[in-house]
Amino acid sequence: MAGTLRAFNAEAAGTPMKDDARNDAPITIHRADYRPLAWTVEYVDLHFRLDPDATLVTSRMVCARNPLAGDGPLRLWGEALERLSVLVDGAPVDPREVDGGLEIDIDPDRHADGGHVMVEIVTRINPRGNTALSGLYLSNDGFFTQCEAEGFRRITYFPDRPDVMARYAVTLEARREQCPVLLSNGNLVDQGNLPDGWHYARWEDPFPKPSYLFALVAARLVALEREVRTASGRKVLLQVWVEEDIDRAGHALDSLIEAMRWDEARFGLELDLDRFMIVAVADFNMGAMENKGLNIFNAKYVLAAPGTATDADYEGIESVVAHEYFHNWTGNRVTCRDWFQLTLKEGLTVFRDQQFSADMLARAAEEDGAASARAVRRIANVRTLRAAQFPEDNGPMAHPIRPESYREINNFYTATVYEKGAEVIRMIHTLLGEEGFRAGMALYFERHDGHAVTCDDFVDAMAAASGTDLGQFMRWYAQAGTPRVIAHGQWDAESASYTLTLSQHTPSTPGQTHKEALVIPVAVGLIGPDGRDLPLRLAHERATATTRILVLDRDEQTFRFEGIHVDPVPSVLRGFSAPVMLEIMEDDARLAFRMAHDADPFNRWDAAQRYSERTILVLATDDAAPVPPGYLDAFRALLLDEKLDPAFRAEALALPSENYLLERMIPADPAALRAALITLTRQIGRALAEDFHALAEALWVTGPYRYHPADAGRRALANLALRYLVAGGDRRGVPLAFSRFGADSNMTGYMGALAALMTTQERPARDAALATFRSRFGGDALVLDKWLALQASAWRWSERERPVLARVRELMKDPAFKLSNPNKVYALLGVYFRNNPAEFHSLDGEGHAFWAEQVLALDAGNPQVAARLARALENWRRYIPDLQPSIQMQLSRVKNAAKLSPDVAEIIDKALDR
Repeated sequence: MAGTLRAFNAEAAGTPMKDDARNDAPITIHRADYRPLAWTVEYVDLHFRLDPDATLVTSRMVCARNPLAGDGPLRLWGEALERLSVLVDGAPVDPREVDGGLEIDIDPDRHADGGHVMVEIVTRINPRGNTALSGLYLSNDGFFTQCEAEGFRRITYFPDRPDVMARYAVTLEARREQCPVLLSNGNLVDQGNLPDGWHYARWEDPFPKPSYLFALVAARLVALEREVRTASGRKVLLQVWVEEDIDRAGHALDSLIEAMRWDEARFGLELDLDRFMIVAVADFNMGAMENKGLNIFNAKYVLAAPGTATDADYEGIESVVAHEYFHNWTGNRVTCRDWFQLTLKEGLTVFRDQQFSADMLARAAEEDGAASARAVRRIANVRTLRAAQFPEDNGPMAHPIRPESYREINNFYTATVYEKGAEVIRMIHTLLGEEGFRAGMALYFERHDGHAVTCDDFVDAMAAASGTDLGQFMRWYAQAGTPRVIAHGQWDAESASYTLTLSQHTPSTPGQTHKEALVIPVAVGLIGPDGRDLPLRLAHERATATTRILVLDRDEQTFRFEGIHVDPVPSVLRGFSAPVMLEIMEDDARLAFRMAHDADPFNRWDAAQRYSERTILVLATDDAAPVPPGYLDAFRALLLDEKLDPAFRAEALALPSENYLLERMIPADPAALRAALITLTRQIGRALAEDFHALAEALWVTGPYRYHPADAGRRALANLALRYLVAGGDRRGVPLAFSRFGADSNMTGYMGALAALMTTQERPARDAALATFRSRFGGDALVLDKWLALQASAWRWSERERPVLARVRELMKDPAFKLSNPNKVYALLGVYFRNNPAEFHSLDGEGHAFWAEQVLALDAGNPQVAARLARALENWRRYIPDLQPSIQMQLSRVKNAAKLSPDVAEIIDKALDR
């Protein structure tokens, strides 16, 4: 049975259910055990009498026998509920209490009318006490919900699974003064006043949906709205609801309209409701939630203004708004049969939002000739994959994009399910082509609209629409781990041919030692000595192209290109055509050549990353090793190549992330790696100081701010140059950064200057800048999150500086920080644990002890957030032996704590048991 089972003990009707799942024997849910429920729900009428401490919820469900299942009781899940009454067809019943909820036996002989029954349940819940932010909770005195994955069972008893799809009608009652705005899914059908200062609103959603897509909002809000017409000419109302910052909601609304237009044009998918709403909330565990017609967003992905949001914030809002809107079809109209199929909606929708963002950037960039805008977006996607998902694939939590089992489903909202899942969809798109992929999408909706389905159903539609056999491709859904692709080429002058041999293997992962060959599309080009791509023609073919897609579907395959009259340089895995690690022998000269000449922007970037990685890892093992002159020459040539967009140059010359480099370092030594990064950053800054100073001056964007890829690229490269200049110790660096710090009116420039000042050894200058920032933006919670994160991620550029942990502890006492707010936790603690490995993994073990303190403190109130922080130590066995005893001790400390949540327990158990 899909869903996490939690034990409870409720003595009788009217007594609260106790949440006593903590430290119980773990229960593992298996995909192979899925069975449809004996009873499903066709219609739900919900009535809420909203009170901060005692909200009454009345649920009236029309339940029906499930023709796909055998006989059995009505199964209802519930958690942290006070049950007041249960009626079946108007008669009181005494349900049986079972793990995680209730069972009600229904006599089929009494319900001959197709097996329908009316079940009414009244419960009482405490939104103020709901610090887990799952179910119905309070934020700034307003009521909000979060029901994915299993939050609805914290509102009322229900068959809380995604394969139970019902139509909903919702009546909300609240005090008008406290909550003048009452919202739920679907369309508003009635509203009015009630006695004693209360009022009500009734909403009806005409489309069946699973309970995880239910939402309500009751709060003091204002709306920025616009009426637009769909492609078919129907009028729809789009609204963005915020607490008070309506002047910062415009970009989110514009992004929503762009996403709506894109989905109509690209896939013919039109908004199906009369109204679509986005609501910003300050307290939210995740980024956003696609509740049908009523998307609830973390405020950081809604609010933007030039003086408070960076270019990255604007890009993030556009992407997340699009992602949640696209879920209206890929996730809502067609949803998951069970939570093992999570990538069905998330991987597909991440791919769609990535395509949308790339199209938006490319369209805007055409005006300014920024030809590589699409590639820059692709590079950003791969940076995320390599920094977050590759380590996951190499650790105890490794799982396929469709897991076979879980203990707590909240732990599987992962980079594997989302980002790697998107890469799997991208490979289907590559293999089928744009026309074949669109045909597959059309068939998918034709077959499955209004149903809860599986990943197999999606791939079957793609195969049927294109006539392509995707049977072997399904191994991507079943196998964990990052495949390695080894490439070796040989040019034969006599036959004017080039032979490329590709092989693949996937390392073993927990529970999977044997790996089968995958279907891997490998995009390949060959570069001639003059820097131009050669036309490629496989043996026995006439067609030529400068980039070919080779399909590697065996352990090893050889491909022979004819008509190759010069010794070429191979460019393999162009565009990152598959989520693999490429192993290919390339000396420094070849990497420098590809940095200068590779026609594929992604591989040109990757050549720079590989050259940087090689240089850094050598420095990490030998701190006396010189930085190769050839590296600095190649770096400078790319920096000054004005034929390349500034945005691309900024991406190519940013060093690889520490998390990715630690995965490439065996064993991982955070302190040695940090020392190497500081050494290289300083040497680059000193060697190219004149160039950096000139670029920092020339690229500074003046005039009114606009969110545009050309301007954003100039700002990115100017900020990068300023950071290298300050880090290198150039006397002009700090004064220039301070001048920008005071003069820039946009947050991108402001943060760029502050980030540069964080690299100086002149501590008074840095401290003064941080104090000025704190004073200037003290009333803006989202901006102060940036201030917290910047300090949590700080490097120590001098041995005289105190450990960053001391500053983190101080910041926890700052009024800007609240342990109950997920954004604050992620900005300070999450960044310190995840993005500052050298400081976190200090040899004295203080960072690890601090981690245990905070995980346990958070777990008492918000297990989801605690579990996210707990994962910071899951790959501990990859670190140098000197670090492992301290980490193991703190993992055991958490494991043995009293009342540990299932969320955290699963993470810790897997980290220790591997």
